Amino acid sequence: MSYCEVRFTLKPILPAREILLAELSELGFESFVEHENGLSGYVQTANFSAEMLGDLMAKNLPDQEFSFEVNEIADQNWNAVWEASFDPIVVDNKCLIRAPFHSARDVAFLYEIVIEPKMSFGTGHHDTTHLIISRMMSLEFQHKKVLDMGCGTGVLAILAEKMGASGGDAIDIDEWAYENTMENFGRNGCHRFVTIRGGAEVIPPGAEYDVILANINRNILTRDMHHYVAVLKPGGRILFSGFYDSDFPEIDRYAASLGLKLSFRSERKEWCILEYTK
Repeated sequence: MSYCEVRFTLKPILPAREILLAELSELGFESFVEHENGLSGYVQTANFSAEMLGDLMAKNLPDQEFSFEVNEIADQNWNAVWEASFDPIVVDNKCLIRAPFHSARDVAFLYEIVIEPKMSFGTGHHDTTHLIISRMMSLEFQHKKVLDMGCGTGVLAILAEKMGASGGDAIDIDEWAYENTMENFGRNGCHRFVTIRGGAEVIPPGAEYDVILANINRNILTRDMHHYVAVLKPGGRILFSGFYDSDFPEIDRYAASLGLKLSFRSERKEWCILEYTK
């Protein structure tokens, strides 16, 4: 199986990049990497044609410069690309995130997570993942039931289990993420979470969660937030990231209309994390 990398160059970058990310997700793109000039999206070669990009809203924004180039990437080369570019990271001197091909550190960390990301999002390198991991380590997860929405590699669910969570669900719409999460659960000896493929519609009926983790782009987050609130226990916490700090007013207004109360806000390199209680 081969993949196409479609590298989009945008000027200005915002809001086109966020709109483009949401549109490409609907078109079957499975993974994304943001860069200083725009966005790269990855889709199976068999599912791609340049014509499918003809009616993108992001392309037709006023005064928007928009271009793209397509490169085919052989599937067997993908892990080699990650091995060349994925360095171990440490969050707050407490949590080490490394790949299986990295040697363990001599220094002991409170939490050590082994992630082989493949095509999935969530190595800890992105500022939004870093923000959520940092905030999680200041919260109590012992005996908590957790929903990891848009789980990517499963890194957040893995950390939650290592912090004592009783279990929960890890959900992602992408096949790569679904399979990768299950693999990474096995690598880390985590067996309390159920992995489910899909969107908000596959949240198990009657489920209730003490903590919800949602690292998702703004458009999907605001579209599906009411589903998350419906399964959050009274007094429960929900952590949102995946958007810019400039998006805060819009997200906060919608969260407040659903009965959520802001309890924490932070940012890192213009990216934002918001924590609400119900």
